[in-house]
Order: sequence, then structure tokens, then C-alpha cells
Amino acid sequence: MARAYITGIGGFIGQHLCNFLIEQGYEVLGSYYDPTTDVALLPKKARIEKCDIRDATAVERAIAAAKPDVIFHLAAQSYPEVSWEKPAYTMEANAIGTINLFEAVKRLKLDPVILVACSSAEYGFVSEDEVPVKESHPLLPLHPYGVSKVAQDLLTYQYFKNDGIRGIRARIFNTTGPMKSGDVCGNFTQQAALIKKGKQEPIIKVGNLEARRAITDARDMVRAFELLARKGEPGEVYNLSGSKVYRVGDILDMLLRIADVRAEIRQDPALLRPTDEPIIYGDSAKVKAITGWKQEIPIERTLTDMLAHWMEVL
Repeated sequence: MARAYITGIGGFIGQHLCNFLIEQGYEVLGSYYDPTTDVALLPKKARIEKCDIRDATAVERAIAAAKPDVIFHLAAQSYPEVSWEKPAYTMEANAIGTINLFEAVKRLKLDPVILVACSSAEYGFVSEDEVPVKESHPLLPLHPYGVSKVAQDLLTYQYFKNDGIRGIRARIFNTTGPMKSGDVCGNFTQQAALIKKGKQEPIIKVGNLEARRAITDARDMVRAFELLARKGEPGEVYNLSGSKVYRVGDILDMLLRIADVRAEIRQDPALLRPTDEPIIYGDSAKVKAITGWKQEIPIERTLTDMLAHWMEVL
């Protein structure tokens, strides 16, 4: 039985990845520090511990005890909006945390595959004639979060080139699903659930409705992670993007139909970013060619399942 270690197992994708790996027969261990989901919901089979990815000694101790065959490195400050308020913390968690992980593997002389969750935010502004963006596109991020992910990405590459550590870089595009908060789908489904339950007046607060995003369900994304860990080439980078682009306003309209909610749409300045990529859509041909991965879950099911989750927990 392969042994997988997930950093950031208490995050939204970490939860889904843990469930999927256990279903696939992996022994799963993992760490969390400031979870964005309820770690009590993780399967009892998973062995989890609290560990600050910024603490090099704690990270090395955890990896030494786990001796994993594969590491899925998800631990991060993962919100672009928060990175404007806490840029130093974002860099510490994402860049220094990645250094701590690779240094631990290096000192312990272990040889796991390390799948590093990088981000489409590394690309920054992309014009209409440049989408779907390829892995070769220049990295010009528009916020501290994106800069921290570039650092994480290139650190993974240099540890492979210099030390032979088998890091694989997965540049993740917009991903959502049950338990997700902090993105447009999470924000919209939470508000719709609160309105349906009579806990919020029938007003949906929104940011930029004209932005366009290719969106992948987390349950599809974690399948891609596992496939890449087995079939990806160490040192390489792979885009993981949805195959269809949606205008944010159209996603809202779709959700309101699914939820059977009528509400006033009101723009909230707090939900607008200083800079916002007009379109985020990646070319996933490389990962599809090497793994055979493809999306299976339509956005209508994703929104339906997200709404059901919030109706249960809010």
C-alpha cells in the first residue's frame, strides 16, 4: 500500500484529496495548521496532525515519521484577497513553507514524488488571443499570492535540477466544489442557501460579474493530482484547467435557477480586487496526453452539490 502525505489536509482540496486517496487504497497521513474546513470531517482512516509549514523543525519531524512514498503539497495561504492584507505571511506560508518541505526531504535522504499545488495566478494578465494559456506563457502575477506561487513553482524546479528531488508542478486553475468558500461559486452558493433558509435578506452581493473563468470541480481535480503523481515527469509543469469558460454573471444566473431563489443583485466594493484577470483559462493538453485525465463533473452538478452542502451546515 502506497503511503501518501498531504500538507494542508484541512483545506478544501485537501479534504477531497484525502477521501479520494483512501478510496484508491492509499494509506493517508497529513498535516493542517489553520484549516479552512472542519478536520473532524476527514475519514477516521487518515492519520492527521497539526503542523505549521513555516516551522522547519516541525516539518522535518513530521516527514521523518511519515516516510511517505508521495507528498501532495497543498499547505498554503490560498486567497489572493488575503495576500493584499498579509503579503509577508503569504510569502512565508507559500515560499518558505515549500523550502522547509524540500529541505526536510533532502536532509532525510528520502525519495518521494512531491506533487506541488501551484496556481494559474502565476500567469497574471492574459489577453483574449493568448487563451487557453500554455505552460510556456510568461509568469507575471498581479498580486502577492501569485508572486508567492511563482516562488513555490520555481523552487520545486530548482530542487529537482540541483538535488534530484522528484517535484512535479501542477498549475491549478479555478477549482470549486462542496466545502469551498472564498471564491465566486462558494460565495454565491452560501448566500443563496442563507436566503433560502431565511437567514439573509434576498440580496446577493457580488464583485466583478464580467470576469470569465474555466472552472473544475475539486473531485475532478484530485483525480488529476493522483494521476500526475503516478505518471507525471519530475521537474515538469502541467496546467490543470477546466475545458469551458463561464462568465461569472452567467454562473450566478445558473445558480439562482438551481436554487429557485429570486434576489436583488448588488455590487459590493469589498468584493472587487485592485486588479482582476479578465479571463482565466488554461490549456490542459499536456496533462491529458500523459495521464488521460478529463473533466467528468458538469458545473450544474457542482453548484447543486455546493448548495446542498451549505443548506446542511449553515
